[in-house]
Amino acid sequence: MTTTARHTAVAVLAALCLPALGAGCSGDDPSSADGATETTAAAEQASGALAEIEERGKPEVAVPPAPATELKVTDVVEGTGPAVQPSDSVTVHYVGVGQQSGKEFDSSWSRGETISFPLSGVIQGWSEGLVGMKVGGRRELVIPGALAYGANPPSPDIAPDETLVFVVDLAAIN
Repeated sequence: MTTTARHTAVAVLAALCLPALGAGCSGDDPSSADGATETTAAAEQASGALAEIEERGKPEVAVPPAPATELKVTDVVEGTGPAVQPSDSVTVHYVGVGQQSGKEFDSSWSRGETISFPLSGVIQGWSEGLVGMKVGGRRELVIPGALAYGANPPSPDIAPDETLVFVVDLAAIN
């Protein structure tokens, strides 16, 4: 990864997690924000889901021909675990592509590790679009600019008010 690409990934990751709101993001850390650890059963389920996700591999992302006017949620692979609730924290793998450029601007797959965060601390398209997703699933989110970064994107790789397409694999609910 080039230095420019690494800086872009860091900027987008930071903006996705909205650290100014006090919401933490971390690498492959399945523990909850208060430091409590998962139960053994939940940890085993998360480990199994992550293994299935990694076996599927990094997804290809198709962009729509026109900008989105509303959030579009599509389950590519239906998970078999518990479903995400609005107050949950999650651990995911994801790829983000801009609709205008058709280019990838961020990917946990490219960094080689999952990311964990509370749904209350991410862009609105993610906080709404991941609710109901089941552990082990893969979901596509087509997010209009108003539910993404709006007029002030965190990176020059994302245009103002750009529709973003994410493919998200849910490894765990923390």
